[in-house]
Amino acid sequence: MKALSRSLRQLIEPLGFAAKLAWEYVESGSGFNPTSAQMQIDPYGFYERMRTRDPVHRTRIIDGWLVTRYRDVDSVLRDHGTFSNRTRVLDERLESLLDCDPPDHTRLRGLVSKAFTPAAVANLRPRVERLVARLLDSLAGQERFDLIGQFAYPLPITVIAEMLGVPPEDMDRFEEWSNGIALSVEPVLTAKQIKFMRHNTVALQDYFEEIIELRRRKPQDDMISALIAAEEEGEKLTHRELINTLTLLLVAGNETTRNLIGNGTLALLRHPDQMRRLRDHPDMLDSAVQEFLRYDAPVQLDGRLCLSPVEIGGREIRPGHIVISAIGAANRDPEAFPDPDRFDIGRQRTSHLSFGRGIHYCLGAPLAVMEAKIAFSALLERYSSMRLVAEPRARKQAVLRGPEQVMVEAEPVR
Repeated sequence: MKALSRSLRQLIEPLGFAAKLAWEYVESGSGFNPTSAQMQIDPYGFYERMRTRDPVHRTRIIDGWLVTRYRDVDSVLRDHGTFSNRTRVLDERLESLLDCDPPDHTRLRGLVSKAFTPAAVANLRPRVERLVARLLDSLAGQERFDLIGQFAYPLPITVIAEMLGVPPEDMDRFEEWSNGIALSVEPVLTAKQIKFMRHNTVALQDYFEEIIELRRRKPQDDMISALIAAEEEGEKLTHRELINTLTLLLVAGNETTRNLIGNGTLALLRHPDQMRRLRDHPDMLDSAVQEFLRYDAPVQLDGRLCLSPVEIGGREIRPGHIVISAIGAANRDPEAFPDPDRFDIGRQRTSHLSFGRGIHYCLGAPLAVMEAKIAFSALLERYSSMRLVAEPRARKQAVLRGPEQVMVEAEPVR
């Protein structure tokens, strides 16, 4: 999960907000409103219009630019020299390796990267398989259940909690904390949202302080103990960086995977031909998960701060402006993907941008993919059919895209 625009996050003032949006429409005939219900429920029609009419769009709400073409998004995400992640932070308690550039980024990423190597992730596979089986066992006898609350959320939050070394039984507390802190990636927030986000940040980080004190006295074989050792060595990690890194890992470690499972399941349910295809050809699971990521990205927008003058699509971008890369739009760009709005689990050479590019490529990508593959494989093995019994409840966010609730009726395999 990448924080969108920490330099531009602002309190929504209704009159000023409306005036800036009207200004955008006058200038370009289009307006980027990340708080609109349509943008949060289904942004893809908006993305298509932007790619066609104004692919490098001047957005006045946040005093920046929105880019929607694949080639532009790819270029911005790769160029950390011109487009910085080091922006003014709304709350220093959330500043992490995602908000900095080398050499700090290199140092912080190096401290946690060993836990996410392919070999380390492979060692987690048996535990993830057991956890998936246990979660599905708990659903036995339930004709209807919430795929998110009872499966897609508890799976990744339990995995990352165990990796960090915090008790999984505190999972119910993690959910509210994670949901609150996840608001911090939105480009504009209300006063109520800011208060909720800060309250949950304090609560989670106070919790981590308690765990850290326990680990100082009695280290264990977990990530918290390893990071404490780095902190105590002096120059590698400050205490604030330790707390902020743990916050990032807990929140990002579940948000992306939860959305990947939720969005992927919805895509299959809404395309029964592809569901049948995957049942008949389970060897297509690898390409299916990549198509889930392309078709409906868990993270839709990614903001960077321009450091030096640059031209994108014929538009001059000045230092100090924010450039928002619309990952969801780039993944549906017909110049990069033939027939991009078609959901095709057999799609080949899918170089989607859902995990980013360059030095900020998602550290947890191998873990998220492994968890998703195990989850979907088990769902298809356990249930001979599955259908929606109610319209999914969408999250009211533009950056993190995924359903809050997906009520399904499932028929177990006999």
